Amino acid sequence: MKKFLILTYGFEPPTEAVKQAWGHWFSAVAHRLVDPGNPFGRGVEITRTARTDLTVDSPSPLVGYCILNAEDMQEAESLVADMPIIDSVRIYEAHSM
Repeated sequence: MKKFLILTYGFEPPTEAVKQAWGHWFSAVAHRLVDPGNPFGRGVEITRTARTDLTVDSPSPLVGYCILNAEDMQEAESLVADMPIIDSVRIYEAHSM
């Protein structure tokens, strides 16, 4: 079994329907959750030459993460197929060190 980091992008104020959709998704993938993650708030991006404040008002902000177990990328993609995505989801395989 491999670990996959799921990053969620996009923000809308959560409605009751959105909260229920997330609860349903988490229940459906509970057997594969390594870390259910947390939502993100404001942040900062630092480069060698600049500092940028990041907020949920930024275009398509990174708003949360979770870590799933899956056999491969194809299965990881199938596990997020029903995730209540706002803008997009990125999936990264986490390699062992």
